[in-house]
Amino acid sequence: MNLYSQFIMPRLLDWSMSDASLSNYRQQVLAQVSGETLEIGFGTGLNLPYYPKHIKKLITVDANPGMNALALKRIQASDIVVEHNVLSGENLPFASQSFDSVVTTWTLCSIANVEQALKEIYRVLKPQGRYFFIEHGLSNDAKVQVWQNRLTPIQKVIADGCHLNRDIKHLVENHFSHLTIEQFYSENLPKILGYLYKGVALKQ
Repeated sequence: MNLYSQFIMPRLLDWSMSDASLSNYRQQVLAQVSGETLEIGFGTGLNLPYYPKHIKKLITVDANPGMNALALKRIQASDIVVEHNVLSGENLPFASQSFDSVVTTWTLCSIANVEQALKEIYRVLKPQGRYFFIEHGLSNDAKVQVWQNRLTPIQKVIADGCHLNRDIKHLVENHFSHLTIEQFYSENLPKILGYLYKGVALKQ
């Protein structure tokens, strides 16, 4: 991992993802999380203040060790006990059917083998467990899609592997047959970044 990814990118990500509108989406997604919970792509811990009060312990993973220094302050300020692991979401070291809830927020864009990560999410969920997510991805506007496809190679370099053009609905549907999803533009974001997918998938 290079110096940019480990030291500069975490601070840029923390600043850019702290916007009030994004915090509102986080709150909406996390409101119904319950039980044994895993968050993939914990980053700098921006989700911590929005978990329900009944969540007493959270298992987290993130592939970038540079996120830890910023996350530690939020962990120390939280009432939630956080067990953090520096590893990829593609290969989770947890037994099958371990969690009632799995969470990702703006994470699927950056995982290299996203299909494998979703397979792992399904595996570690208990029967009737739920996967909660909000992700940015492929627009439904063909003109915006053109620019998303053109700019993704650059975005991957400057944003630590982030893809602008992933069809999140299609990806999640490949692994979960029971899915509730809302797709919309966030007015405060550029169109290439602002097409969001917010939903809950149920493991049957």
